[in-house]
Amino acid sequence: MTLTTRMLTPETWDDFAALVEANNGVWGGCWCMGFHPEGVGAGHTREGNREAKLRHVTRGTVHQVLVYDGDRCVGWCQFGPPPELPNIKNRRTYDQGAADLPDWRIGCIFTNAKDRGKGVAAVAVAAALDEIRRAGGGTVEAYPEQTEDRPAQRGAYLHTGPEELYARHGFTRVRKIAKWRWVVRTRL
Repeated sequence: MTLTTRMLTPETWDDFAALVEANNGVWGGCWCMGFHPEGVGAGHTREGNREAKLRHVTRGTVHQVLVYDGDRCVGWCQFGPPPELPNIKNRRTYDQGAADLPDWRIGCIFTNAKDRGKGVAAVAVAAALDEIRRAGGGTVEAYPEQTEDRPAQRGAYLHTGPEELYARHGFTRVRKIAKWRWVVRTRL
């Protein structure tokens, strides 16, 4: 695979939409809306999430790197400032120990089911960090899952990424917010 990246924009929307549709709307219809202010869950539909995501793309209120293998979109990394991505897993625990908000958050990482294990997530995170540097940098926070010393997770998909992926980019643990989830930070 020769992987390249492009930002999610109105021009790349169709590529993103094709990947989401090929993967059952991603997690049953999320359309990568879980971290946005609207969120997902009760009262939200697959179609509504799709339209909400398209509105964000059209308005420019989304930061998301798409990863391509040739002309085919195979994954992404979503990032943005906290007001753009206010929803995170384990929010109550996160809020209890929060001292200061980061400048940037990395929300979710997604790789097409048939392309997992080929470095797509690593390319996506590296490109997102490059985009954050271009935008002025600052404190970047992510919420990965610990995989070291953890029992195997059959059928699980780590939508926020594995901790070791972030460690390769200089992120360090700040605090634990769930049994296997950490707040990690770096400064760019």
